[in-house]
Amino acid sequence: MQSIDTTLKDVKILRPRVFEDARGFFMETFRDKDFRNQVADVSFVQDNHSSSGKGVLRGLHYQVRYPQGKLIRVIAGVVFDVAVDIRKSSPDFGCWTGTVLSAENKDMLWVPPGFAHGFYVMSDHAEFVYKCTQYYAPEHERVILWNDPAIGIDWPLSGRDRPLLSSKDESGVLLKDAGVFS
Repeated sequence: MQSIDTTLKDVKILRPRVFEDARGFFMETFRDKDFRNQVADVSFVQDNHSSSGKGVLRGLHYQVRYPQGKLIRVIAGVVFDVAVDIRKSSPDFGCWTGTVLSAENKDMLWVPPGFAHGFYVMSDHAEFVYKCTQYYAPEHERVILWNDPAIGIDWPLSGRDRPLLSSKDESGVLLKDAGVFS
């Protein structure tokens, strides 16, 4: 698996080796020893799967206690995936990086603990799967507003002024008002 740097030091794009022939393809999506050596020395405790339609935006989510690292991939469709550094001590505090993840490109994104995460569905439908380093703790989940001008994410909205949001994501707070990491 190839590890590719992003504009944020600790966020990585992972590109698996894909073996294709007339029957289809095969790829390893995760190998613990290689991940620990190349990316981060962490353990994963939970796998999640979400399904969303075109124009849905989920995020920017994080947990103030039990922060989660996430290894993300898309198994159907196309999403624009974003990580925002919310570690106050980081030189990249408040900066974001984004990449297109799709079933076709098979890229994955590593979002370490200390980052907020979100994604926007660009295709008619997307299936999004990810591994987490901590269990989901809804009482500690927080949401930063997807369109916070201080962060300035350039979401590739498809002909809309606003994406489809949950009520939780609609009521996100600005980064300046958010509980962040030291």
